[in-house]
Amino acid sequence: MERKEPGTLYLCATPIGNLEDITLRVLRILKEVDCIAAEDTRHTRKLLSHFEIHTPLTSYHSYSSESKEESLIQRLLQGQNIALVSDAGLPGISDPGADLVRQALAENIKVVPVPGPSASLTALVASGLPTHKFVFEGFLSNQRKSRKKQLQELKREQRTLIFYESPHRLTDTLKDMLEELGDRPCAVARELTKLHEEIKRGKLSELLAYFIENHPRGEITIIVGGLPEGEITAAEVAEWSDLSLSDHVALLEAQGLDKKEAIKQVAKIRGIPKREVYAKVHT
Repeated sequence: MERKEPGTLYLCATPIGNLEDITLRVLRILKEVDCIAAEDTRHTRKLLSHFEIHTPLTSYHSYSSESKEESLIQRLLQGQNIALVSDAGLPGISDPGADLVRQALAENIKVVPVPGPSASLTALVASGLPTHKFVFEGFLSNQRKSRKKQLQELKREQRTLIFYESPHRLTDTLKDMLEELGDRPCAVARELTKLHEEIKRGKLSELLAYFIENHPRGEITIIVGGLPEGEITAAEVAEWSDLSLSDHVALLEAQGLDKKEAIKQVAKIRGIPKREVYAKVHT
């Protein structure tokens, strides 16, 4: 019996709000594939209905069992083409699509990205903050202790920071950012491309005050400026001001840096020659 060639897994970007943002290529692929795997079939069914697409739909989300993933892989191996979509934007970002992609690649199944809207990049280019270097962090922990620890690990990051957040946690997150990162420039974008789109720009303290008074709704993306080169946060100064050079190096090692990088960072932070730090650490 002749073995069929595997099908293709298409990663199709869907609108983050305005339905007019869907691409012609995505519409064609959604019509042509054998099946569409969706994060929320109810949400995707509305999209398909709007564009009069009648392709069979199946669910694939963070609560899907391993057997569901295996079922999709088997269909691909049997020659079927499947389109993977999330509720909004590119599948595989802050959703389980990445797991299906890894499994498909392990089985030598062709994976084709079909680009389109992305909330993170849409917010970034409209933020007014540097776009030449940035890092996407997705959702921070919903536990305050863990969230603050994550932010502490990012406070020396010089690239622009991108986060997703839910409306009911926005003010708590902005408060933690202000405490751990300092009063940096920031943009909060919500309901992007929708009727009530709002992009607020200012210092973290200003945006925290605004959203305490104006309770946000909808999907939210936060863009925070990176640490300017050579600048030291007040929190950092307080953290190491009473430490010896050796203890300061040990502190950075405990935060995940290797000894060589820790010595380099201590010299940079304190504005002293690296050899001076090295000598103290190795005496």
